[in-house]
Amino acid sequence: MYKAILVGADLNNDDMIEYYMEELRNLAVASDLDVVYSMTQSLNRITPNYYIGSGKVDEIKRFVSNLEADLVVFNNELSGSQIRNLEQVLDCRVIDRTLLILDIFAKRAKTKEAMLQVEIAQLEYMLPRLVGLRDSLNRQQGGIGSRGPGEKKLELDRRRIIRERSKLQNELDEIVKSRQIQRRTRNRTNIKKVAIVGYTNAGKSTLLNALVDITSDNKDKQVFAHNMLFATLETATRHIVLDNNKDFIVTDTVGFVSNLPHNLVESFKSTLEEITEADYLIHVVDTSNSFYEQQIDVTNQTLEEIGVHDIPTLYIYNKYDLIDHAIEPTHFPNIIVSLLDKNGVSRVLDFIEKEMFKDYETVTLLIPFDEGELVHHLNENNHILSQDYTNDGTVLTLELSQVQKAKYVDYIQ
Repeated sequence: MYKAILVGADLNNDDMIEYYMEELRNLAVASDLDVVYSMTQSLNRITPNYYIGSGKVDEIKRFVSNLEADLVVFNNELSGSQIRNLEQVLDCRVIDRTLLILDIFAKRAKTKEAMLQVEIAQLEYMLPRLVGLRDSLNRQQGGIGSRGPGEKKLELDRRRIIRERSKLQNELDEIVKSRQIQRRTRNRTNIKKVAIVGYTNAGKSTLLNALVDITSDNKDKQVFAHNMLFATLETATRHIVLDNNKDFIVTDTVGFVSNLPHNLVESFKSTLEEITEADYLIHVVDTSNSFYEQQIDVTNQTLEEIGVHDIPTLYIYNKYDLIDHAIEPTHFPNIIVSLLDKNGVSRVLDFIEKEMFKDYETVTLLIPFDEGELVHHLNENNHILSQDYTNDGTVLTLELSQVQKAKYVDYIQ
């Protein structure tokens, strides 16, 4: 395990610096780093050569030597020349927050689409830093920042990087086309769509698994969920069928983090488009994190950036079992719950059902006896309140959406 020193520049007395540094520590741990020291420096302006002041660089060098650190991680995004200058003085690897996040994504990416998205983001990160990073990349021996493109690709010149990026983008576009076709097919069915959003490690995958568990016996539909940042990067979509035959699609999306690299957001934009087309959002919040209000703001800001506007949202204040004090929610509607509690998940499901299907109406249909297949179809796919028989046919009292009501208007009594 690599020993790491964390460094943050506090520009103009940013009151969020404590939060950013705690998050940087969590990101480092998620990347299997052993954090041996953390420090900050207050700055009024960025120093061109090192980002921070030269005196602080000398101080870091002493800590690197005394603690036998393998690398220094900056919370701020560095230029290629700043990384080169810092490595020459500190005589160890230097990476910034963006490269650390890219490293985590590269490690966790499992599907072809996620791996392409991460690799494109890494090439985008390298391109403007190629000249300054030349010495650093040539002596790289693996470890943080080496996953994905790899050592050979990191030594490519600008033209070859652009060519490689274009090739990868074409591969990704083919996968995106397939996803869009699947999405259009779902849209034609007029089925309701729910997207689970939130900060990384807030409990989004736990919620998806709980919804699947409470409505289905198929354990193969479970997704990986673990107490770590960015445990999953793949978008998972599941079909949820309720006891009353109402159904909806629920999608678990990649988690957010403050200052999520722009290149990464761009690369994952095709994946995040699932959110923009949702009928309803479930925003999962980790109340056990003392900075959960800031995490809500970060998530909402990221949603704004990808074009999510005016979609009804339920806030799930999760992990309430891990705190010993009352909380006062600032976003509504909301449910305070532990998603590990089945009763809590049932409350969430009940709320979703009421919100998602509030446009349904109770309707009575008279269906001729020679259209028995339609009666069978409605029994299989709708919530039937009563069924009777008359001389003219079968009388069904059931709940219909507005689209279904228009479809069966000729049978309405």
